[in-house]
Amino acid sequence: MDQPVVLIAGGYGRIGRAIASVLAPRYRVVALERRCGQGARDCIEADISSDEELTRAMEQFRASFGGRIASVVHLAAYFDFSGEDHPAYGAVNVDGTRRLLRALRGFQVEQFIYASTMLVHTATCPGIPITEDGTLTPKWAYPRSKAQAEEVVRSERGAIPATIFRIAGVYTDAGEVPSLTMQIQRIYERQWASHLFPGDPSHGQSFVHVDDLAQAFAQAVDRRTNLPPETTILIGEPVTESYEALQNLIGQLLHGEPWETRSIPRSAASAGAWVQARVEDIVPDAIDGGIEPFIKPFMIGLADDHYEIDIGHARKLLGWEPKRRLRDTLPAMVDMLKRDPPAWYRRNGIALPPRLAEVSDAAAPELPADQLIGKYEALQRDAHQRTLWCHFANVALGAWLVSSPFVFGLAQHWMEAVAPVAPNGRGLEFSHTWMTASNVITGLLIMLFSLLSISRFKGWARWTVALLGIWLLFAPLVFWTPSAAAYANDTIVGALVILLAVGIPNAPGESMVGQMTGPDIPPGWSYCPSSWNQRMPIVILAFVGLFVSRYLAAYQMGHIPAAWDPFFGNGTEQIVTSWLSEAWPVADAGLGGAVYVLEIVTGIIGSRRRWRTMPWLVLAFGVMIVPLGATSIFFIIVQPVWLGAWCTLCLIAALAMLVQIPYSFDEILATLQFLRSSRRQGKPLLRVLIFGGTCPGDAIDRSDDFTLPARKVVREMLRGGVTFPWTLWASMAIGMLLMLTPLLFGTQGAAADSDHVIGSLVVTFSIMAWAEVARPLRYVNAAFGAWLVLAPWHIAGFSVPAAAATVAAGVALIVLSIPKGAVESHYAQWDARIV
Repeated sequence: MDQPVVLIAGGYGRIGRAIASVLAPRYRVVALERRCGQGARDCIEADISSDEELTRAMEQFRASFGGRIASVVHLAAYFDFSGEDHPAYGAVNVDGTRRLLRALRGFQVEQFIYASTMLVHTATCPGIPITEDGTLTPKWAYPRSKAQAEEVVRSERGAIPATIFRIAGVYTDAGEVPSLTMQIQRIYERQWASHLFPGDPSHGQSFVHVDDLAQAFAQAVDRRTNLPPETTILIGEPVTESYEALQNLIGQLLHGEPWETRSIPRSAASAGAWVQARVEDIVPDAIDGGIEPFIKPFMIGLADDHYEIDIGHARKLLGWEPKRRLRDTLPAMVDMLKRDPPAWYRRNGIALPPRLAEVSDAAAPELPADQLIGKYEALQRDAHQRTLWCHFANVALGAWLVSSPFVFGLAQHWMEAVAPVAPNGRGLEFSHTWMTASNVITGLLIMLFSLLSISRFKGWARWTVALLGIWLLFAPLVFWTPSAAAYANDTIVGALVILLAVGIPNAPGESMVGQMTGPDIPPGWSYCPSSWNQRMPIVILAFVGLFVSRYLAAYQMGHIPAAWDPFFGNGTEQIVTSWLSEAWPVADAGLGGAVYVLEIVTGIIGSRRRWRTMPWLVLAFGVMIVPLGATSIFFIIVQPVWLGAWCTLCLIAALAMLVQIPYSFDEILATLQFLRSSRRQGKPLLRVLIFGGTCPGDAIDRSDDFTLPARKVVREMLRGGVTFPWTLWASMAIGMLLMLTPLLFGTQGAAADSDHVIGSLVVTFSIMAWAEVARPLRYVNAAFGAWLVLAPWHIAGFSVPAAAATVAAGVALIVLSIPKGAVESHYAQWDARIV
């Protein structure tokens, strides 16, 4: 005997497949779909928004399955979460239902089941369930179209018995209901929005498992001859979990803690959702890596709606009772997410945030995504526990800072005008007042944000503390404090606060995949440019520059009465009080000192992988060294030319800054290579720059072994990526001699200035060319040499011996620039450029 035929419009969807699976043993199930797919069995293609396609499809159905249909289950519908009244709501949901019913008039149809939604009802309150005869007030486009389609069913069904199912939110073991899965996602990612709810969190909505829903449809089909000709049945779980209860349960399952939920005004939530949407329109990658925000402004007004349903009608007419409960299914749903987050996101149609996309790309059979995330979380928890003391120490430093104005006597001069003590009368009359306010306010903020930093998930608080530390480096300069103790105090506290916030603990914000996978040594390189051995020379030289700059700043700010100079008399005082120095609104030596502190701090922060896990920091480190180093050299060059004086301490600080440059080039190059490679792979450059990432390879760097003999450790520090060809030493010697031509040969005027400038530049580029990656810079000395050969014929002031010496120096520089010198390491594609 042939099986009765059931036609399911939308039969290949999630719900349609579940219904077909339950009906298959007793019925022949035929799907009506827009696209059936290759190899589909018992499937007819039709777009129900087209009269022609639907007519053709029903003719095909009659030819294949006859004119008798046990039941037509109408699931096909248009749906989106935009909140906009899309034309497809009318064309598919309303007019499509009308077309389908009219197309069925020529068939013997025993039953028509229309899948509507409980959202057509007026929302209720906890403890007051909705019944089928309750009022209908659909609030947005989707339920409005469903309510209109219900009217179409009643008016167009003719003699066909019709059952309308008003269905709760349909979930599966994987989730697959947006309102619920997005709630889980927000908590899983610990988004700040996951703690906010624009309504009463005791409200909620009913759900139903897809298997229970399929069983309800099956029982309706089985009892089709016993059902009233026209009836409406609510389908869902009778127990409605509140939003707050779900929050706490999801938080407990995901993170082992209840999830705090705060009610916020609807107006604030609507404004926030509107701003987020506008920002995403203007700057597509500004939020979540270009992922469109799920929460739309229209949803805010619906958040408070409570949908609790009475399923007494379903029990009576269908003998149906749900066997599953959302509360009991959530553990399996969350477990699926934790085992394989990327797969769960894809299953639920949620765009992978960049962090999880990286995990998905980096996961390998030996370290699947779930193990990668689990291992990372365990390491982060352990590291955070071991460095909690840093944040408590910062609380103490903040308290010390608050007390400092009273300890150092600044507060005693509150709102009292004090005459500036800096040379030339520079300073602020109310400096003590400004410094008191700065220390007290900054100290309190450091205490507050350090306490917030105790939470592992408030990385932003740690960066805020670091920014407050940076302010402390500059505050004494901005306010021209006459107190040397206050200046030293702010400098030391500022540096310590930064290190304790983001230096000793792992800096927050680094890519998880970058930390957990990939090599220490850049692909194609011989060594790691971010190892401690590579950074120590820079840090040591920065300390030299700091000590000199702080001494000069002490004179500029009036903390000491004179500035010592062993070779040039009062040259130091002339330079640091010259018009060039005083062109700055603050003490320029103090500004240099603050930069040296930042160099020291940024030199310490980060692991040996920071060339790819913290690209922004490496480039910021490079900006402080290379361009500022060039600026220092510029000021040294112009001292005798523009100011007519020399400064011994300035020369020492400039030399310390200059020697840092060749030691910094390799790490900058490695980072730029990594960024270029990431961009070629299609990764968003801005995100990689800020958060870092990974790359192929597994080379481990073991150079930071300080158990080696001191001689070997020092050699590693001095020779990592840097070699010292004799040709460069000889070029440096020539540069120094050129700077002394006024003493050696009596050159004057423009000739003396030319020799001084060229000599300084030759020394500068010779030192920079110590870096193997920057060895081609030696050719710049050849250009300087060419100028020296021509200079005596174009510039006045050369004596005959001086002219001969200058030409000889020029020829020597050209010749010395030809040999490349030893290059002991490899730098991937850059090797070809070291010529």
